[in-house]
Amino acid sequence: MTEEKQPERLKRLEEFTLADLETVRLILRGDSVIDWHRLNLQGEDEVRELLIAQEFHPDEPADRTRMEWLKNEAVSYLRRHFEYPIPKPVERATIEELLLLASNRGHRQTCACTILKCMHIIQHLEGRELLFLLPLSDQEIFHVVEEKVYRVIGSMLAGGFPITEFIGGRKNKDSLYTKLLSKQDTVAAQIYDKLRFRIVTRSYDDIFPVMQYLSKRLFPFNYVIPGQSINSMFPFREYCKANAHLRPMLPEMQAGKDLDYTPTDNRFTADTYKIIHFVVDMPVRLPRKLLERAPSSAWGLGPVIFVICEFQIIDRETEANNERGEASHAKYKERQKKAVMRRLQLGMREMRLPPGSSGPPSRRKK
Repeated sequence: MTEEKQPERLKRLEEFTLADLETVRLILRGDSVIDWHRLNLQGEDEVRELLIAQEFHPDEPADRTRMEWLKNEAVSYLRRHFEYPIPKPVERATIEELLLLASNRGHRQTCACTILKCMHIIQHLEGRELLFLLPLSDQEIFHVVEEKVYRVIGSMLAGGFPITEFIGGRKNKDSLYTKLLSKQDTVAAQIYDKLRFRIVTRSYDDIFPVMQYLSKRLFPFNYVIPGQSINSMFPFREYCKANAHLRPMLPEMQAGKDLDYTPTDNRFTADTYKIIHFVVDMPVRLPRKLLERAPSSAWGLGPVIFVICEFQIIDRETEANNERGEASHAKYKERQKKAVMRRLQLGMREMRLPPGSSGPPSRRKK
């Protein structure tokens, strides 16, 4: 008789591992995984979980071949361009062994991390190339992404997770026009929220566990787009210091100064507006019927594409506060529309910073 599978649930903060906390920190700050020098995975289950989050199916021979090719290509690149010495046990390691080596200490750990970083870049580039070569419309691509997101969030809602509201959608054309006209760099490629999803949690303390769960089931932490996160809710270090379980992990975290908040450069956002906002290049595994439409030049690129999506996470109380006064969405749109009209009539120099909005940022965001 097989053991009955336990229903999924959120991790409590008291159950967070160092890997969980570093994942949340990366999302909040918009850091790059390329700057990490180790993983902190604990055992084979976490390794398998990470591979599945990347849209690999470890038990399928084709995926196993694909992962091995990525590793060999990374090793070849490091030798071609840097004459990088790689110990034989590291070169011969399976992908699972490589991830565990990267979570240990010493020279082999450094080599494993270096190979994994190159694999990450190679897989991302090939997925992007596949998306470029496929004869698919934005609407078809968005539909595949939405299916994945709604499946994961739907299971969370059905499981009684502490989510009070979920909104998903595509930015309409008028909103895209206004956004581009309000930006100094009016380039459509810089719009990251054509696909956007908003999650409202029951309480402030539910946000870290929800983010941790999403990074395991929906988007892996390594595909959070660097420099595109906004965190106006959590002073990360102070929040962790106040928790007896999280506090001892702080000295173990990888290099990087913890900012109180990660600011926005959106000139129309009120100073009182609070949000967690981040952008991911989400890996999406295409169904066979769509892959069959690919030209022969796309064969060998694998079945995974990457699609940029924006996520917002906020708790119920903060959301209610945001809808008061200058922080409300209506006031935001009013400031934006007035500034766009001034720009259209008089030019960028006349698009002044509106009252109640943020001042010059210390860190640029799109």
